[in-house]
This record gives sequence, structure tokens and C-alpha cells, in this order.
Amino acid sequence: MMLEDTSVQTASKKMALLIATFASFLTPFMGSAINVALPSIGTEFKVDAIVLSWVATSYLLAAAVFLVPFGRIADIMGRKKIFTYGIIIFTVGSLLAGLSTSVSMLIVFRVIQAIGSSMIFGTGMAIITTVFPPGERGKAMGINVAAVYVGLSLGPFLGGFLTHYWSWRGIFYATVPFGLIVTYLITQKFKGEWAEAKGEKFDWLGSVIYGISLTAIIYGFSLLPKLTGGTLILSGIIGIVVFVWWELRSRYPVLDIHLFKGNKVFAFSNLAALINYSATFAITFLLSFYLQYIKSLTPEQAGMVLVAQPIVMAAFSPLMGRLSDRIEPGVVASIGMAISTVGLFLLIFLTNDTSLPVIVAILVLLGIGFAFFSSPNTNAVMSSVEKRFLGVASGTLGTMRLVGQMLSMGIAMLLFALFIGRDKITPENYPQFLMSMKTAFIVFCILCFAGVFFSLARGKVRQ
Repeated sequence: MMLEDTSVQTASKKMALLIATFASFLTPFMGSAINVALPSIGTEFKVDAIVLSWVATSYLLAAAVFLVPFGRIADIMGRKKIFTYGIIIFTVGSLLAGLSTSVSMLIVFRVIQAIGSSMIFGTGMAIITTVFPPGERGKAMGINVAAVYVGLSLGPFLGGFLTHYWSWRGIFYATVPFGLIVTYLITQKFKGEWAEAKGEKFDWLGSVIYGISLTAIIYGFSLLPKLTGGTLILSGIIGIVVFVWWELRSRYPVLDIHLFKGNKVFAFSNLAALINYSATFAITFLLSFYLQYIKSLTPEQAGMVLVAQPIVMAAFSPLMGRLSDRIEPGVVASIGMAISTVGLFLLIFLTNDTSLPVIVAILVLLGIGFAFFSSPNTNAVMSSVEKRFLGVASGTLGTMRLVGQMLSMGIAMLLFALFIGRDKITPENYPQFLMSMKTAFIVFCILCFAGVFFSLARGKVRQ
């Protein structure tokens, strides 16, 4: 160990929670704010919906590629150190994204943002798990997850406000001061460091195979139904098989596959996270277009509607986290996924004439479902591994979230390509847009329903 358990005892729990919570607010704020701004970005750069979706997807892809490797590097080099570098890179990426003069530049700087974000998410939850004992962990995670949802809550509202009264660039500039505050707090006010895997080697080859394979799958998904897309997906799947084979034989794997083989709670909790995010992430993306094109709302007005879901998530998450300290986390998470399934089912029936109060009510229901699922599921994952695997566990869970989000966006992009093609969304193809959205919600509803059973299959965290 780099430092003994005394370093954990001397660290301020409140400061650790404050820093991790502050950082956890930033990236979801950016993601949800950008969704509302996409139509405005498309108008300025004159690009279609599929290219626009890469403003969101490039970030998710890069974050997913780097999340597990940085989780492992943090276990070896120190979680505080990697977290600090991450918040600096994220802040610089935000500034550069705001200065972009083309959609290509914007996508490149979104990738830089994502690299910083992967360093933050690969370590933040691991720091909280290290500092807080099991009896307090669920509550701390609930507060941290609530910060994520506050970011999601303020994203549509402030993103719409900034886009309407200033421009989409203001969204990126707004995160810079927050990044500077977190950098100051972690370098000047936070003591302690943790590197339980110090001295172990880093698996560079495994990381490269993993990154290339994941990129091939996601990029291939965006090219469907073309043959090139299918070829890339198949190549990526073969790459993942090779990655698993290599990791099982590596002395110091970047991702210990045995965590999945010998730990049912860890395996099924991560699978539940993958399915949940695959079924839910594109909801905001699709509804942002629906509200601004079909319902003729301004970005600010659309943000006011979309804010209903994450506000409820933020309000209920600490309560659900605390509940998962007392009763079985898997049960609470499974109930949450079932509630989300009902919300997705109701979204299938959206039409031109659906009233805004009905849309808000459905979003509130989805918010309750997400709150029931997220912090208990996180508690289950992080409580199921040894301390030396906390960075990897945090990175793995984050990767499941990001891969799920990418699959969700991939499904939306595929349906856009099938129903609308490469055309811009105009009044002439509004019926095709509505059909693609309806089909997406049907697919998501089926996914989420299946996820309930995988969530229940994890067994008990507390034996």
C-alpha cells in the first residue's frame, strides 16, 4: 500500500464527499445541457441529425475507452493524483470546446473533455468507497448520485437559457469556473492518497485491444445498415473476445475478468447498469428534438420541461442510497427498473397532440424509477469487491454506464438513418421522425423489462 489505513482516517469525509460530488455534477450537467443545444449547433454548422449525434456520442465513446484503464492507473499511481489531472483536463477541454469554429473541432474537444471525465469518474466513487465505511457508504453514494442528477436537472434548464439568450458556447464556458473550484479544493484542502495496487504493472496491450474493439463496435453501430457498419461491429466483438482471453492470462490485467466469473453480485449489477442506461439515456436526446420541432418550444422552454425528470432523481437518490444501507440493494434497484419500464411504455404513445403536463408526469415517473435504481445498484457494485479493486470496479461500472449510453444513442441514430436518412429534420419529415422516436421507445421498453430479471438475478449483497 502507498499509505496505511491511517491516511483514510485522517482524510476529511466531508471534503472527500464535497470534491467528488462537485466533480460528479460537472459532466452530467454538460451532457444534458448539450442535448438541448444540439438543434442550435446544427443550425450554426449546417449539419444533419446523425452528425449532430456525434457531438454527444464522441464524448461517450472516448470516456468509455479510457475509463477502465484510468481506474486501473489510479489504483496503481494514486486516486487523488489521477482525479486531479482529470479535472484539469476536463476544464481545459470545456474552454476549447466553447472556442470551436467547426463541428469537427467541437467533436475533437469533446474527446479531450471525455478523457478528463474518465479520470474523474474512474476515481471519484472509489475515493468515497475508501473513505466511508460500509454502514455509511450507501448514504454517501446517494448524495453523490444526487449531484449527478442535479447536474442533469440544471443542464436542460441552464443549457436552454444560455443557448436562448447567449449561445450554445456559453454552456462550455459555464463549466470552467466549477472546474477551477474543484482543482483548488483537491490540491489545497484535501489530504490523503490511496494506491492499494502500487508496484503492480499496467496492462498496456490489454488497454489498446479494449479501446480499439470498443471504438469499432460503437462506430460500426453508427454506420448501420451499411455493410461497413456490420463488419466493424463483428471485428469489435472479435476484439473483445481476444481482450477477455488476454486478460485471463495476464498477471496484472487492466480489467480482472475473475471479478465477473467469481462474483455474481458484481457481474449482474454491472449488467443491470448496462441494460438500464441502454434503455434510458436517449430519452432526453429524443425528447429535446420532439419538444423543439414537434411542439415548437424554444430551447429554454424545452429545458423547463425536461428538468422534471432529473429534479425528481436528485430528490429521491439520497433516500434510496440510505435505504440500500438497510435493505438489500438489488431489490430496491429492481423496483426502480420496473418503474422505468412503465414510464418508457407510456412514452410510446406520444403524438403531435400530447399535452405538456402529460409529458412532465411521465418524466416524473421515470425520475422516480432512476432514483430507485442508480445509487442502490452502485452500492451493490462497490460493496462487492476488495479495496484493491475499487478503482477498477468504479471504472467498470462507469464503463457499463457509458457503453449503455452509447448503445442507447446508437439505437436512436440507427432509427434516424432508417426512417429519415441523412436529411435534416424538417416539417416534411416530421411523421418519419415521430415514427423513429416511437420505435426507439418500444425497443427501450423491451430492454428495460428484460433488465428487471437480470437485476433480480444478482442475488444478495449481504449474506
